[in-house]
Amino acid sequence: MDLEMLNKDLILLDLDCGSSDEVIRTLAGRFVEAGVVRESFVEAVAHRETVFPTALPAEIPIAIPHTASEHVITPAVGIAVLRHPVEFCQMGSPEVKLRPELIFMLAIKDPKAQIGLLRQMMKLIQNGELLRGIKEARDAGEVYDRFLAAIKGE
Repeated sequence: MDLEMLNKDLILLDLDCGSSDEVIRTLAGRFVEAGVVRESFVEAVAHRETVFPTALPAEIPIAIPHTASEHVITPAVGIAVLRHPVEFCQMGSPEVKLRPELIFMLAIKDPKAQIGLLRQMMKLIQNGELLRGIKEARDAGEVYDRFLAAIKGE
Protein backbone atom coordinates (compact mmCIF):
# COMPACT_ATOMS: atom_id res chain seq x y z
CA MET A 1 0.00 0.00 0.00
CA ASP A 2 1.31 3.42 -0.93
CA LEU A 3 1.77 5.28 2.36
CA GLU A 4 0.56 8.55 0.82
CA MET A 5 -2.90 7.00 0.43
CA LEU A 6 -3.69 7.58 4.10
CA ASN A 7 -4.75 11.15 4.83
CA LYS A 8 -5.61 12.51 8.30
CA ASP A 9 -8.44 14.56 6.74
CA LEU A 10 -10.11 11.26 5.79
CA ILE A 11 -10.19 9.90 9.35
CA LEU A 12 -13.48 10.42 11.17
CA LEU A 13 -13.83 9.49 14.83
CA ASP A 14 -17.08 9.01 16.74
CA LEU A 15 -19.13 9.14 13.52
CA ASP A 16 -22.79 9.05 14.51
CA CYS A 17 -24.91 7.65 11.67
CA GLY A 18 -28.15 5.69 11.58
CA SER A 19 -27.50 3.48 8.56
CA SER A 20 -24.77 2.04 6.37
CA ASP A 21 -25.87 4.35 3.57
CA GLU A 22 -25.43 7.40 5.81
CA VAL A 23 -21.98 6.19 6.90
CA ILE A 24 -20.89 5.67 3.29
CA ARG A 25 -22.25 9.00 2.08
CA THR A 26 -20.69 10.90 4.99
CA LEU A 27 -17.23 9.37 4.56
CA ALA A 28 -17.38 9.53 0.75
CA GLY A 29 -18.41 13.20 1.05
CA ARG A 30 -15.22 13.82 3.00
CA PHE A 31 -13.26 12.28 0.09
CA VAL A 32 -14.97 14.77 -2.27
CA GLU A 33 -14.15 17.68 0.08
CA ALA A 34 -10.51 16.55 0.18
CA GLY A 35 -10.41 16.62 -3.64
CA VAL A 36 -9.28 13.00 -4.02
CA VAL A 37 -12.42 11.82 -5.85
CA ARG A 38 -15.04 13.17 -8.23
CA GLU A 39 -18.51 14.04 -6.93
CA SER A 40 -19.80 10.88 -8.65
CA PHE A 41 -17.82 8.82 -6.10
CA VAL A 42 -20.45 9.27 -3.37
CA GLU A 43 -23.31 7.79 -5.38
CA ALA A 44 -21.08 5.13 -6.95
CA VAL A 45 -19.84 3.81 -3.58
CA ALA A 46 -23.36 3.88 -2.10
CA HIS A 47 -24.76 1.97 -5.08
CA ARG A 48 -21.92 -0.56 -5.21
CA GLU A 49 -22.43 -1.42 -1.54
CA THR A 50 -26.03 -2.45 -2.30
CA VAL A 51 -24.85 -4.77 -5.10
CA PHE A 52 -21.51 -5.98 -3.70
CA PRO A 53 -21.54 -5.68 0.10
CA THR A 54 -18.21 -5.15 1.86
CA ALA A 55 -18.70 -6.00 5.55
CA LEU A 56 -16.34 -8.57 7.01
CA PRO A 57 -16.33 -10.40 10.31
CA ALA A 58 -13.26 -9.63 12.39
CA GLU A 59 -12.43 -9.22 16.06
CA ILE A 60 -14.08 -5.83 15.54
CA PRO A 61 -16.37 -6.11 12.47
CA ILE A 62 -15.42 -3.84 9.59
CA ALA A 63 -16.57 -2.77 6.12
CA ILE A 64 -14.41 -1.77 3.15
CA PRO A 65 -16.61 0.27 0.79
CA HIS A 66 -15.07 1.20 -2.56
CA THR A 67 -16.01 1.63 -6.21
CA ALA A 68 -14.68 1.85 -9.76
CA SER A 69 -11.51 3.82 -10.46
CA GLU A 70 -13.23 6.20 -12.90
CA HIS A 71 -14.52 8.17 -9.88
CA VAL A 72 -11.05 8.55 -8.34
CA ILE A 73 -8.63 11.43 -8.86
CA THR A 74 -5.96 10.41 -6.31
CA PRO A 75 -5.73 7.05 -4.49
CA ALA A 76 -6.77 7.33 -0.84
CA VAL A 77 -7.80 5.38 2.23
CA GLY A 78 -10.28 6.79 4.73
CA ILE A 79 -11.19 5.43 8.14
CA ALA A 80 -14.34 5.99 10.17
CA VAL A 81 -14.81 4.86 13.75
CA LEU A 82 -18.55 4.61 14.35
CA ARG A 83 -20.16 5.79 17.58
CA HIS A 84 -22.70 2.98 17.19
CA PRO A 85 -22.37 -0.02 14.86
CA VAL A 86 -24.80 0.01 11.91
CA GLU A 87 -25.99 -2.89 9.79
CA PHE A 88 -24.04 -3.79 6.64
CA CYS A 89 -24.36 -6.96 4.57
CA GLN A 90 -21.44 -9.37 4.59
CA MET A 91 -19.09 -9.58 1.62
CA GLY A 92 -19.88 -12.73 -0.37
CA SER A 93 -22.92 -13.58 1.80
CA PRO A 94 -25.33 -10.64 1.55
CA GLU A 95 -27.99 -12.50 3.53
CA VAL A 96 -25.69 -12.27 6.58
CA LYS A 97 -25.95 -8.97 8.45
CA LEU A 98 -22.96 -7.61 10.33
CA ARG A 99 -22.64 -4.51 12.49
CA PRO A 100 -19.24 -2.97 11.71
CA GLU A 101 -17.67 -0.49 14.08
CA LEU A 102 -14.82 0.45 11.74
CA ILE A 103 -15.07 1.50 8.10
CA PHE A 104 -12.08 1.53 5.75
CA MET A 105 -13.09 3.32 2.55
CA LEU A 106 -10.85 2.92 -0.48
CA ALA A 107 -10.42 5.22 -3.46
CA ILE A 108 -8.45 3.10 -5.92
CA LYS A 109 -7.08 4.82 -9.03
CA ASP A 110 -5.44 1.83 -10.73
CA PRO A 111 -7.92 -1.05 -11.23
CA LYS A 112 -4.99 -3.49 -11.41
CA ALA A 113 -3.97 -2.48 -7.87
CA GLN A 114 -7.41 -3.24 -6.38
CA ILE A 115 -6.85 -6.94 -5.65
CA GLY A 116 -3.46 -6.29 -4.06
CA LEU A 117 -4.81 -3.47 -1.94
CA LEU A 118 -7.78 -5.54 -0.78
CA ARG A 119 -5.39 -8.38 0.06
CA GLN A 120 -3.31 -5.97 2.17
CA MET A 121 -6.46 -4.73 3.90
CA MET A 122 -7.42 -8.34 4.70
CA LYS A 123 -4.09 -8.79 6.48
CA LEU A 124 -4.54 -5.58 8.42
CA ILE A 125 -8.05 -6.43 9.58
CA GLN A 126 -6.79 -9.70 11.02
CA ASN A 127 -4.64 -7.61 13.35
CA GLY A 128 -6.90 -7.37 16.42
CA GLU A 129 -4.43 -5.11 18.20
CA LEU A 130 -4.56 -2.62 15.31
CA LEU A 131 -8.37 -2.67 15.18
CA ARG A 132 -8.67 -2.15 18.95
CA GLY A 133 -6.09 0.65 18.78
CA ILE A 134 -8.00 2.42 16.01
CA LYS A 135 -11.31 2.03 17.86
CA GLU A 136 -9.85 3.43 21.09
CA ALA A 137 -7.87 6.27 19.47
CA ARG A 138 -8.47 9.75 20.83
CA ASP A 139 -7.75 11.65 17.63
CA ALA A 140 -7.11 11.26 13.90
CA GLY A 141 -3.35 11.57 14.41
CA GLU A 142 -3.34 8.51 16.66
CA VAL A 143 -5.36 6.48 14.11
CA TYR A 144 -3.00 7.63 11.36
CA ASP A 145 0.10 6.65 13.35
CA ARG A 146 -1.27 3.20 14.29
CA PHE A 147 -2.36 2.43 10.73
CA LEU A 148 0.94 3.63 9.27
CA ALA A 149 2.93 1.53 11.77
CA ALA A 150 0.84 -1.55 10.85
CA ILE A 151 1.43 -0.97 7.11
CA LYS A 152 5.18 -0.54 7.61
CA GLY A 153 5.27 -3.62 9.83
CA GLU A 154 3.80 -5.94 7.19
